[in-house]
Amino acid sequence: MPDLSGYRFTPTHEWVRRDGDTATVGISDHAQALLGDVIFLDLPAVGAKLTAGERFGAIESVKAASDLYAPVSGTVSEFNATLTDSPERVNTSPYEEGWLLRLGGVTEGDVELVDETTYLARTEE
Repeated sequence: MPDLSGYRFTPTHEWVRRDGDTATVGISDHAQALLGDVIFLDLPAVGAKLTAGERFGAIESVKAASDLYAPVSGTVSEFNATLTDSPERVNTSPYEEGWLLRLGGVTEGDVELVDETTYLARTEE
């Protein structure tokens, strides 16, 4: 398991790891476990502008489909193209190989971001 001390989590189970005004976004291990085997992702194109708290895509599994929400605002600089052919990487490596997007020009919005300990405590409630 990677060191998640620099990750922040949303109530809707997305994570964000910031590095200055850039960020990487994905879904939590808890979320992927609830979804089951991921079979498809609908992600925005490079250049799309995201606003914190707004829907930016969807994730589908053999069990369900769920919307994805931006944890921060920014412009998509990269999406994980590997997931097009291998969406299961979200299940096997949600914090490393299964990341979804990279954003530039990142600013925080009104989304509550919490550390791993707080997030895990909330998932157990």
